Amino acid sequence: MNRSQPLVLGIESSCDETGVGIVRGTTLLTNTVSSSMDEHVRFGGVIPEIASRAHLDAFVPTLRQALAEAGVTLEDVDAIAVTSGPGLAGALMVGVCAAKALSVATGKPLYAINHLVAHVGVGLLGKNDGGAAAGAAAGAPRLPENLGALLVSGGHTEILKINSITSDVQLLGSTIDDAAGEAYDKVARILGLGYPGGPAIDRLARTGNPKAIRFPRGLSQPKYMGTAEEPGNHRYDWSFSGLKTAVARCVEQFEARGEEVPVADIAAAFQEAVVDVITSKAVLACREHGIKDVLLGGGVAANSRLRELTGQRCASAGITLHVPPLDLCTDNGAMVAALGAQLVMAGIEPSGIRFAPDSSMPVTEVSLPA
Repeated sequence: MNRSQPLVLGIESSCDETGVGIVRGTTLLTNTVSSSMDEHVRFGGVIPEIASRAHLDAFVPTLRQALAEAGVTLEDVDAIAVTSGPGLAGALMVGVCAAKALSVATGKPLYAINHLVAHVGVGLLGKNDGGAAAGAAAGAPRLPENLGALLVSGGHTEILKINSITSDVQLLGSTIDDAAGEAYDKVARILGLGYPGGPAIDRLARTGNPKAIRFPRGLSQPKYMGTAEEPGNHRYDWSFSGLKTAVARCVEQFEARGEEVPVADIAAAFQEAVVDVITSKAVLACREHGIKDVLLGGGVAANSRLRELTGQRCASAGITLHVPPLDLCTDNGAMVAALGAQLVMAGIEPSGIRFAPDSSMPVTEVSLPA
């Protein structure tokens, strides 16, 4: 195996995207994604059984396309990496079984990795601008020291401290109920905007007044925050279920009075509540833990207001913000391959094929041991 510039194939199937990515060391060769999102629109959210069946249908064509785009064969691959968690149990099972089958058929080592830590791994990827050794040695991207990661998606909202991308990830704060993306989808349903809710609310919010209504910022009261010396139990945590309920009550009150619901204003005020509390708590966690660089990842990283306010508040706090290309922020196989390559280069032993997918895999577990 080439441990200095390993050719790694990554497989991602934690939700509704079937992703296959291929990297050589820190160089991205291809990022091929097949999404089943259109099949979930009429239900207003991801249906696990439909997602699992879509993965079954899409995996082989997506794999073939990725190999063709990268100009490599399975024989050329040094290792295979697959998301083993967290995610939807059935969807994870499809990707894990496919990866195990490939590993057994080809004899390639298999790494079972954490989907959330993989979102950070994309920060190590450089584009393939020609030549098999692109990205090697001198020009290879490296993660900054004192790095934090703010992951905001449909299933997760977390702030992490990355002490080592391969072995030491610390969870500083997370949502205790709905994730931010999940709250967007639920509020979009209340407002009649359809699914997925994030892009719809983001577009509409630009025409609304974010100060028209004051929605709650969950877990921001002193009893939850505490102080730097005596932090509260939820100093860096988020809660969005109360915000969702507040939006529903607001709409009900307008309807009960027979008034037209100001959908654009509600969308803008809701979005401002979400991004305000996310960015304020994330920056607080970074300042109090000596974090000087933050990577923003996850599907909600595409939100224009979140990117804007995170950039402003990081700049004010002397923190450098890193945002990967949007196609690498959402779930994809390239991020899985990127983290797999880091594990290979660090000399971490492969996981083998005896592991089981874990839908609630903790972010502190970067990969599964053999």
